[in-house]
Amino acid sequence: MSGQQASFLTKRVNLNGKRVNLAIWDTAGQERFHALGPIYYRESHGAILVYDITDQDSFLKVKNWVRELRRMLGDDICLVIGGNKTDLERERRVSLEEAETYAREVGALHFLTSAKLNQGVEELFLELTRRMLQTALTNDQQRINSLTRGGSTTARNLQIVDDQEAPSSGKSSCCSS
Repeated sequence: MSGQQASFLTKRVNLNGKRVNLAIWDTAGQERFHALGPIYYRESHGAILVYDITDQDSFLKVKNWVRELRRMLGDDICLVIGGNKTDLERERRVSLEEAETYAREVGALHFLTSAKLNQGVEELFLELTRRMLQTALTNDQQRINSLTRGGSTTARNLQIVDDQEAPSSGKSSCCSS
């Protein structure tokens, strides 16, 4: 079954002296993963949905994924939409206004990137991580409030490690060339 699985990658993001290790499932937008999607994203705190600015169909696929993620995970999942291939600006088929308007409508962040030129990628990951942490902290407080009122709750796991206390490990990145 080689070639039938999504790639698993890790990326370390440093925010305010804290290290956040992201576990990333990369399906490369391939349709064969759509039915298997819940296996990959059921415990997710965030998703990066990438479209090619020169390909309107890729933007439509992002919209399908957004609907799927919102349906399965609700509003707790943080979404980032990335318009990739800005190095091909002259061939743009998805207008910036259309993409930014759509992102606002679905509560997602929008970034322009060029994986080829390594532009905007780190900023995208940093902002997604900030938003995931903020959402997790808000949800934790709501869970605590619910439990103190006799309610029940479920939580997805998010771990933060203080760089001052943790031993350094091997460097891993999903975006290295």
